[in-house]
Amino acid sequence: MKTASARAIRWTIAALAFLISPICAAAEPRHGIAMHGEPKYPSNFTQFDYVNPNAPKSGRATFGVLGSFDNLNPFIVKGNTAPGMREYVFESLMARSQDEPFTLYGLLAESIDVPDDRSSVTFTLRPEARFSDGQPVTVDDVIFSLELLREKGRPNHRSFYSKVGTIERVGERGVKLSFKDGGDREMPLIMGLMPVLPKHLIDPDRFEATSFALPVGSGPYLATSVNPGSSLVLKRDPNYWGRDLPVNRGSYNFDEIRYEFYRDANSKFEAFKKGLFLINGEGDPGRWAREYDFPAVLDGRVVKQDFHTGTPSGMSGLAFNTRRPLFADRRVREALILLFDFEWQNKNLYHGLYTRIQSYFDGSELSSHGRPANARERELLAPFPDAVTPEAMEGTLTQPVTDGSGRDRDNLRKALQLLKAAGYELNAAGKMANKATGQPFSFETLAATRDQERLFLTYAENLRKAGIEISIRQIDSAQYQSRKTNFDFDVIQNGWGASLSPGNEQLFRWSSQSADTDGSFNYPGVKSPAADAMIAAMLAATDREDFVSAVRALDRVLMSGDYAVPLFRLPAQWVAYWSVLHHPDATPLYGYQIDTWWIDPSARADAQR
Repeated sequence: MKTASARAIRWTIAALAFLISPICAAAEPRHGIAMHGEPKYPSNFTQFDYVNPNAPKSGRATFGVLGSFDNLNPFIVKGNTAPGMREYVFESLMARSQDEPFTLYGLLAESIDVPDDRSSVTFTLRPEARFSDGQPVTVDDVIFSLELLREKGRPNHRSFYSKVGTIERVGERGVKLSFKDGGDREMPLIMGLMPVLPKHLIDPDRFEATSFALPVGSGPYLATSVNPGSSLVLKRDPNYWGRDLPVNRGSYNFDEIRYEFYRDANSKFEAFKKGLFLINGEGDPGRWAREYDFPAVLDGRVVKQDFHTGTPSGMSGLAFNTRRPLFADRRVREALILLFDFEWQNKNLYHGLYTRIQSYFDGSELSSHGRPANARERELLAPFPDAVTPEAMEGTLTQPVTDGSGRDRDNLRKALQLLKAAGYELNAAGKMANKATGQPFSFETLAATRDQERLFLTYAENLRKAGIEISIRQIDSAQYQSRKTNFDFDVIQNGWGASLSPGNEQLFRWSSQSADTDGSFNYPGVKSPAADAMIAAMLAATDREDFVSAVRALDRVLMSGDYAVPLFRLPAQWVAYWSVLHHPDATPLYGYQIDTWWIDPSARADAQR
């Protein structure tokens, strides 16, 4: 049964689309499509600007992965999927450019046709497209993939692909998808990114079961060897049909990709130091500051490098599960945010290298931080006068700052006042408790890594000063993922990445409907009509200016809700790699792309050791 909030989202999208695009122009085949504006690259482009088209194709690249896997099917909820399947084995109708906010160019499809209102999309397949077993990629495969994934795929696939109303064949190689609800202008691009699976090899009745069967796709690599939970090997397909396409030129340069799995970060780092894998993206400031002084770094065999991006950092935070009565009151959540001492943690745990996150789209034009709401934002938010705080509306909302001593009494005093207003007080034993019931104010945090455990331990020290006790439970990755999927937690640490073109994934994160959908990324359980309406306006925007206004308005709603303790972000991408690896000079908007790197063919296979 459809919820009222879901109907409201669709009604708002449709209404905005009607007002903005009353006339639907005829579709015209194009080589690419941009979310807003025109594609950067013309129809006769030969390569992306951020690749080396002359990069040699050779060598074996070994990558280290933290954790384990028990499944090779990346399209189902069950199990922990091995890396590389979606990226290298299965392809989409179109490929994404990494130096534009959101633009796609033909991959399996040679062209895309959309009317001005984007109420439908038509893809024309390339006649040469083949799966790795030699069978052609056909319209039947596209239709099969869409129907299978919207019925049995991951929750985001089911949500997005359910918006397709009718499917029509257009000649031998074309397929037209018409959408149920007009105005969602991102849907043609969402469908362009849909993976295409081989109908002739997949049994729909067994699709949702985890499997170690080596998959067949149309991508540049073949899965050739699997050692469950330990290693996985992919080899470049010598017969790959799309090797000369402009979107692929200069990419997929390794003859072989091998993933090695490690149980914890320390053993993984020690393996990197020994040369057991080639590249290590570092997220630990302490390690980056202190531990990259081993001989291979000092003599130049390992390179340390910062890569700067032009994208928002996204939100990393301690998410409150507002489905729990304890966190239903925003004043409680605000108090818990006040009790987090970023300045002390950054100085004592992270060498002062982190930057505090101030927005769900921090560090980009999409952020509301430091920007007063413009006229369009105020117009969008007017029907929801209580959804945004005055500080968020004026752009002056800033995360609490302490003196860094670990004993800041000002924020503690403010937190106690908020808790008192929410119905809590310190009892005779100095413990925070509910005034009406006497129930102690306590909750559980889940940790899947030692770094998370350390973060919670330092936070717990500050909470105890307010009479609040938390228990920290460290569990294995499989149990952790299961409890996240079912929203079976009080507080967890989570990260929500962001791009310069957020879209339908925001429904999966923040819509009222997703709050009750197991497997969604709406971990805090946000149920806000204002957030629903801002997402609808964002999806209906036809130009960049309106789009940015809608995203900033959504940011103001989320920041005003205090759904998480905003944590911190890195100032750049920190990467260390063995010098047998090389990369292009240009770094695209979205940061370094390992697919464009290559191995020096003159280097010995064990040169990194």
